[in-house]
Amino acid sequence: MRSLSSVAIPASKFRAEILNILKNEGYILNYELRQDKNKKNNIFVDLKYNQGNPVIKEITRISKPGRRVYTKADSIPKIQNGLGIAIMSTSKGVMTDSDARKQNIGGEILCRVF
Repeated sequence: MRSLSSVAIPASKFRAEILNILKNEGYILNYELRQDKNKKNNIFVDLKYNQGNPVIKEITRISKPGRRVYTKADSIPKIQNGLGIAIMSTSKGVMTDSDARKQNIGGEILCRVF
């Protein structure tokens, strides 16, 4: 909403896996792990825009620490009738909802992106 070209977030392996999915699906341009001036690891994310509008219109966290949301492989929801993606944490790692359906794996629904 602020039309920033890049943002910095604290680094973790889990966040890097989610960003890798967003990059592969075309929602962000790139990301890289760097240290800031205080010697703390951060991930710098280059956001993607299409004709001045952000590519990520909505990103919503589904599973929260107070209420975890799990689903079976046959009941994974479609996001915006297949136009968006859901990012899931499964026993085989973090993946999109379509990959989880193909591999017939259920898991925790982390967030949805549209």
